This record gives sequence, structure tokens and C-alpha cells, in this order.
Amino acid sequence: MHRLFFLLIFSLSLLSSLSGWGASLSFSGNSQAPIELSAESSTGLDKIYVLRSALGVTASYTATTQNVTWMRYSNLGGGYAEEIESTMADGVSSITLPIQDYGYIIEDGTTRYYFWITNYANHIISLDDITFNDEQDCDRARLVPEGDASRIVYYTINGQSKTLSRELSLSYNTLSYDETSESYLTKPVQSTLEYIDGTFSCVAPLCNTQFTLSGDRFMKKWSLEQTVTSASYTAVAVEAQTSATQDGRDYENEQSVETDGLGGSGPVLIAFHAAVTDAAIYTEWQLSNDSEFESVYDRYYQLDFDYTFTEQGTTYVRFVADNADATCEYDGDVYTVFVGESSLLCPNAFSPGASEGVNDEWRVSYKSIIDFDCHIFNRWGQEMIHLTNPGQGWDGKYKGKLVPAGAYYYVIKAKGSDGQTYNLSGDINIIRARTSSSSSSTDTEE
Repeated sequence: MHRLFFLLIFSLSLLSSLSGWGASLSFSGNSQAPIELSAESSTGLDKIYVLRSALGVTASYTATTQNVTWMRYSNLGGGYAEEIESTMADGVSSITLPIQDYGYIIEDGTTRYYFWITNYANHIISLDDITFNDEQDCDRARLVPEGDASRIVYYTINGQSKTLSRELSLSYNTLSYDETSESYLTKPVQSTLEYIDGTFSCVAPLCNTQFTLSGDRFMKKWSLEQTVTSASYTAVAVEAQTSATQDGRDYENEQSVETDGLGGSGPVLIAFHAAVTDAAIYTEWQLSNDSEFESVYDRYYQLDFDYTFTEQGTTYVRFVADNADATCEYDGDVYTVFVGESSLLCPNAFSPGASEGVNDEWRVSYKSIIDFDCHIFNRWGQEMIHLTNPGQGWDGKYKGKLVPAGAYYYVIKAKGSDGQTYNLSGDINIIRARTSSSSSSTDTEE
């Protein structure tokens, strides 16, 4: 009951102290300037002070009343604070500090202020060297510091432990992918550590580098910052960026093929590109007919290659990479390439010269035709044109002149991506052809 009553009074006095925020302490007898830090509101503290050494140091508070009491608490919090001896002279209340870290409550009349004072002499940093753990992870570099930069603890007025961050600086280089150059470029990395307690880790660098550890912020403030640099670290982590760019065709007579990914009407030409980090020694593009790549039917070991997909069906392509001892690997995104089944249809009439852009060229309608050979003859067996690409067409001209209206004959041999062969022949009827003079067209064997 007594303790609960005391905590209730303590909590009420805490609320009353909010109006007094901004109070501060001064120190004498110290060789280095004290460092004053703001405290999170949740701690209940007005300020935190870090002294280079508390030995022989006096802490002072400028009073607003003649009734000033100092109390001191440790890890148990303000509820167990004990009153300590203080002196008052010319409106300034003072105490002699112990060498231990403590929290302090100053009661000035009806107002209370709360402080924590850390004696840095109890937490001096020493940075001697950085070495590497014998076993390295693919995702994290494991570093072993030599020296001491352990955790500095302080306590809130409720006895909750908090970390007083040393703000150690760890810097090194890694690689970052640059989309403009489509390559990995060196990127400096800097991270902040609250403290170090034995082996610690950071995101594994993607290139060979050195680690530099410096600090802490208190020694830096006193111009006594320490810095240590490791030996060269050999990167083991592997990363890659890949892309697949399909070569487009714009033939009006090519039928479309629905697909969610790459591909469509064959043949499909795709350029594959990969950029890798320094540790990627073994690299390989894999092609498979199953998405799990249990069976790989083709491999390419260069970073960039072009591939023409000619067979109907779905092909899966991915990029993989390993480091020198195969302890770290990279499996890239899977690209799905679908080539549709074939189709080949031949029109039997067109009207060259009659209306530009409207049925004025003879073209087959097709999809996924990978081999194509077409000959068009007049009625005497004279070849008018030879086409080797299904996207090509005949404009109804022979040697630059429109041919007369009438019947012509085509012979086509073709092969589809699905293996189907086409042996087609038939008539082509030219209608509404322009024949302005006997010299503008030909219908005779030459």
C-alpha cells in the first residue's frame, strides 16, 4: 500500500513537471564539455547528459525557490529514488557526482525535473581492428570487431532500460544496378550502429571492399573519434538483373496470337541481356519446356544472346549465376515465350491501281509461318514475282509496270511452327487494273 501511494504521488508530480520542461544542469570540474541530449517524451526525462568523466565533477541547478531537493535513482526507476545531500549557494543547488551512472530528480518547490547522467569513463570505446568471420552468409557480411563499443544503458523514470546510441558509423562499397547503362555501378554505403556487442553483420556487399568503422558520436564531439579499417573483403553475394526484348514486326497481314507474356506468331526473335555483380563467376541462360526446369534442352553461357523461337508451344527461359565455390547462387525471373499454331490463307482477287491502300496488294493471311516460298506466274507460266517472306506482298507490277487484269497463278510451299507443311496453289484474279496505254502494262512473255 505504501509503495502504491508513493507511485501515485510520483506520477502526479511527473505530470506537474511538464510545465517545467527546459530546465537544465551545469557542470564544473570536468576537462571536456558535457554533451546534452534531448530525451524521448516516453522516458519522462527532461534531458540526458554524457560526461567525459564524472570524477570530481559537480552538477548544479539554478533554483527558483529556496526549497530544492535532489533524489537519485538507478535501474529500479524513480519510484525507488533516494534523497541525496546537496548544497545551496546564491540560488544555485549543487551535488558532487559519483562515478556511477544515475538518474536524478530535482524537486524545486512543487515542480520536479528529471535527468540522467552517464559517466562516459565507464563506457570508453576502443576500436582496434575489424576482421571477418570464417563463415560468410550470402545475404549478410559477418564482421568481428576487436575492441569495445558495447551498449550504453540508461533508465527511464519508470525503470525501463533504454539504449544510449553510440551512433557508430560503418561504411563500405557495394554495387547498385543502373538502368540507364544497364550495368552495376559502385555505390558507397553508410549505416549507423547503436553499439557493437561481439560479431555483427551488415548487408553483404556485392563487390570487393573494405569496411571502415568510426565513432562513437561522443568521442567525435570531443575530437577524439576513433577509426579502424578492415583488410580487403572478398564478395560472395551474387545478384543479377535481366531483360528480354522481343523484336517486333509490323505486317498487316500477320494474324495476332493471344499471349500474356512474350511471343505470339512465330518466328519470335528475342534478345536476352544479363548484368551481374562481381562475385558471379558461373553464368548461364537456360531454356526448358517445363517451368520447373527439371529438363534443360539448351544453355547459353554468355551474358547476352539472341534466340529465335520457331516451334509452336511454350518455352521457359531463366538466368542463373553462382559464385566461385557455388555457395551463393542467383535464380532469375522466368520468361515465358509462347509461339502459336500456324495458319496460312490466300486471297483470290485484288485490284492494284484502282484505289490506293484498298485491296491494292495481294498478301497471304498468316501466323507462325517459319518457312515461306511463293511464286506467282501469268497465264503463260512467266514468273511475275518470287516472295520468301509471308509478310511481303505483290503490288500487281512486273518490272515496275502494272500488269493487265486477268487470272494469275500462285504456288506456295511453307512450313508452320507446329510442323505443318503447306503446299498451296490457286488463281489470283486482278480486277479494275489501270491500263492507260498499251505501253504501261505487259501480258506477253519476254
